[in-house]
Amino acid sequence: MDNQNNEDYSDFFKVVLVGDAGVGKTHLMTRYVKGCLPKNAVPTIGIEFAGKTVTLQNGKKVKAQIWDTAGQERYRGITSTHFRKAGGALVVYDVTKEKTFESVVKWMEDLRYQAEPDVVIMLVGNKIDLVENNGSARKVQKEDAKNLAQQHKVLFEESSAVTGQNVGQCFDRLLQEMYKIKSLTPGQDNPNQGLSLNNQNPSQNPDNCKC
Repeated sequence: MDNQNNEDYSDFFKVVLVGDAGVGKTHLMTRYVKGCLPKNAVPTIGIEFAGKTVTLQNGKKVKAQIWDTAGQERYRGITSTHFRKAGGALVVYDVTKEKTFESVVKWMEDLRYQAEPDVVIMLVGNKIDLVENNGSARKVQKEDAKNLAQQHKVLFEESSAVTGQNVGQCFDRLLQEMYKIKSLTPGQDNPNQGLSLNNQNPSQNPDNCKC
């Protein structure tokens, strides 16, 4: 899918990134929207936003409003309230930390309770760059994660925000599925209409990154 700066779009989708602290949610969002990593990586407190206009496979342009949520337990109650009206979500874990994987089912349960009834969820194993040359660093096997995704009827990908591997595919697949579900429900109002975000999309070229 092509990423566009043009603010002319046919649909507006709210996407939330959830998961334990330190799994790389902010890095994934920034890599997708800006094509680079944030200069100062600090834990998210509350909510951060970013926007991107994307051209889907059918040529339709959609605007994704991406909500990066805090993963610390003390912010969990506040975080879950921001799931409302979300049509899609990336549930992120760190492939090198099994504890973060053990939390994903609870995150999915929270989403299905708070978000839209037909929310599209993708399970994302992040930080695969840490295991490419060091297999022993992997604590969550890909097959185990795929099986869990199948059990809960969600999409699945592995990614690296550091290298950019599969980051675009994660978001683009999610948006494509969100658009598909909306298209199969004729006459249904877009639950994300009324949301607003004024951010323009920066260049995808890391050399021109404004992180």
